[in-house]
Amino acid sequence: MSRLTRLIPVMAGASLLFASCQDNGTKEQSTTTVSDTAMVKPAPQPIAITDVPASPEYKDAQLSVANVTATPQGDSVKVSFAFNVKNYELMSQTADAAGKQCNNSDKGQHIHFILDNAPYAALYEPKHDVVLAKGGEHYLMAFLSRSYHESVKSKGAALLYHFKIDDKGKLQKMQEPKTPMVFYSRPKGDYIGKANTDNVLFDFYVWNTTLSPDGYKVKADIKADGIDTSITVTEWKSHFLKNLPMGKPGITLTLVDKDGKKVDGPNTEVTRQFNLAADEPMK
Repeated sequence: MSRLTRLIPVMAGASLLFASCQDNGTKEQSTTTVSDTAMVKPAPQPIAITDVPASPEYKDAQLSVANVTATPQGDSVKVSFAFNVKNYELMSQTADAAGKQCNNSDKGQHIHFILDNAPYAALYEPKHDVVLAKGGEHYLMAFLSRSYHESVKSKGAALLYHFKIDDKGKLQKMQEPKTPMVFYSRPKGDYIGKANTDNVLFDFYVWNTTLSPDGYKVKADIKADGIDTSITVTEWKSHFLKNLPMGKPGITLTLVDKDGKKVDGPNTEVTRQFNLAADEPMK
């Protein structure tokens, strides 16, 4: 459903000539200028979704946890993660990056580190530290990413690490949940210029499930400058969003069942806002 803007024809800066009769019988010509500063604003194009062209596959790529340590720091805890990466080269440009025509990291391939479905940290080395409060439960989703931020979806290229920090600052690994989940990845952050805003990568990671027309699906509700668009994804693959207006769009991802009802459990709904601008500075 998209907003429609009514078009009003305008004749800006038009001059109308009138003849007036004075009491003395002479005729004078007076000029009245009618200016209409209203702008004709075309109706925005509807937001469209298209498939991302086929990307290099990394069927043998593997990501796993090497080590996790927790170091109390007063009321907080520093948690240090180290990862093992096999058959995948971090900090390398993905082979088709130059022709993908979307936002690309000049630092190359990396790991998306998503803690509690918050915006991810891009890891170009297989390690990362976070500071967490004592007494909390957490879900870490991490997966390998191409240089243009598209996730590698092959088996073994991602991991889920479920843990808690007790009141004393000790880390305890918890059982991995069996319920289906969805983690938001892209769009994220700032997009500036036509090369970055024409094709905006739309990507997420599902866990403990697959998507299908008759099963679980991911519903994406997009709000962008008054244009409300709802997209239901029934196949897990990456897409491009097109015709997004400049500004601060937002997307809410919801994992739904075969009847379109929100799935109960952790990490089944997440909202993210990002920024698009034609040029700098961003408004």
